[in-house]
Amino acid sequence: MLRIRGGKVYDPANNINGQVRNVCVADGKVVTDVDAAARTIDATGMVVFPGGVDVHTHVAGAALNFARGLIPEQHRQAAALARTPVRRAGMGGTTPTTFATGYLYAGMGWTTVNEAAVPILSAKHTHEELRDTPIIDRTCCVLMANNEIVLDLLENDDYERAKQVVAWYIWAAKAYGIKAVNPGGVAGWKWGKDAKGLRDVVPGYKKVTPAKMIAALAQIADELKLPHPVHIHCNNLGLPGNSAVTLATMQALSGRRAHFTHLQFHSYGGPPWSSAAKPLIEYVNAHPEVSVDVGQVMFGPATTISADGPLEYALHQSSGRKWVNIDIELETGCGIVPFIYKDKAAVTALQWAIGLELFLLSADPWRAVLSTDHPNGGSFLSYPDLIQLLMDRNVRDERLKQVNPKLLAGSPLADGLAREYTLNEIAIITRAGPARLLGLRHKGHLGPGADADITIYARDADIAKMFSSPRYVIKAGEILVEEAQLRRAPAGRRLRLEPGYDDAVLPDLRRHFATYGTVSFENFPVQGIPDEPIPLELSS
Repeated sequence: MLRIRGGKVYDPANNINGQVRNVCVADGKVVTDVDAAARTIDATGMVVFPGGVDVHTHVAGAALNFARGLIPEQHRQAAALARTPVRRAGMGGTTPTTFATGYLYAGMGWTTVNEAAVPILSAKHTHEELRDTPIIDRTCCVLMANNEIVLDLLENDDYERAKQVVAWYIWAAKAYGIKAVNPGGVAGWKWGKDAKGLRDVVPGYKKVTPAKMIAALAQIADELKLPHPVHIHCNNLGLPGNSAVTLATMQALSGRRAHFTHLQFHSYGGPPWSSAAKPLIEYVNAHPEVSVDVGQVMFGPATTISADGPLEYALHQSSGRKWVNIDIELETGCGIVPFIYKDKAAVTALQWAIGLELFLLSADPWRAVLSTDHPNGGSFLSYPDLIQLLMDRNVRDERLKQVNPKLLAGSPLADGLAREYTLNEIAIITRAGPARLLGLRHKGHLGPGADADITIYARDADIAKMFSSPRYVIKAGEILVEEAQLRRAPAGRRLRLEPGYDDAVLPDLRRHFATYGTVSFENFPVQGIPDEPIPLELSS
């Protein structure tokens, strides 16, 4: 049992905005009170938040493992985590090793993350890495927007069977949601031509378009009652003028729920390059069924990792940097390019500004939440610096003076966008909002019955310093970080769903894998996950 006494509590889900009050914990949950014998933490003068929730990150799987091998020079520069009686050894950098990932997230006060892109073929690998990632609870989304089985079914207008196949894939991958990356574009690239337009027919098909694929996956997510809507990475990521297809994608969903991820990378006007953040975030503001995470670019090293193989090849060509491509049969693709975002590079400066514009023009922080698309726009370790940019206009303006101004003419940021986020809004975009968008009812808040995931920060005028080193981090009621030092490193949980599927689809799936697959049907599903699935009726 534990009582946290006298801290200023920020719990937006329960309309608590900086009130001084106690938070009590028993049996891993938040409770209304505990007896006098409970341990007490005196949080007077400190700030009490729920544990952080990351709606979109890339922390585990075959692509991450390839990326680690692709950047040995970064390993020589990154701070290594030495083995201690509490923790295993690990390596930091833009793609930390599994043990380091858990320690570093928890060391900032984040306790739940969503691994946003898992192919079925490598789902076993992903779960092996997630098993070795300590402390944090984690969900994952299975890649479906270029799955050839689903594309074939939609080509034949067999929506119902496609829905059952998607449900089987979620079960087989032990996943939590559906991810749509460059719908139709990766499959088309295998035929030698990307499907760039929303209404373009996917090469190799006669009727399937990206619009049809996205609409079907959004409807499937709704009909399967998945707590998190379809998680969409739009077509034409990273290309000037891509805001048109982003807006068209939002409009094509006809009011269905959808989460658009790393919106910054899809908010470009032109050509030539310009910001289209304002019309896109205005659309989001006006449509409550739409949510986004920003995908903020932070200056410095990054590793771009995406199931969007065409994008990564284009980045490799334009930057001249080394790259790796992985074709994942029948499902998706992958590309990896190490990258450095430089404040003196005009396009990078524009990307940095666009992300901040999206944050500062958002009218509803519950639906425009924090991410850097780790490690694509920057490491999750840059979250404290990003929070400082949002909360402190003076810091933001000083940073703006240092960046290349070439493409910033007309930017609301350059024109003196004055908004500063409050601590309550930071608690929304890093805790309550992501938890709500993921449908994790027991995360992101401090009401009775919530998971006792709690972060306590000492107030500091240096906001980045404050958020980079919490005084206490509590996970499931256990104090893991105390006086800014990691004391314990228990295993986290893998949270998954079992939406149910019709067994009638299994014979066709077996035939398909027997004809085209290099891995047998029986060996595809992930087995042996000890954590119980979340009942659908309790998740959203």
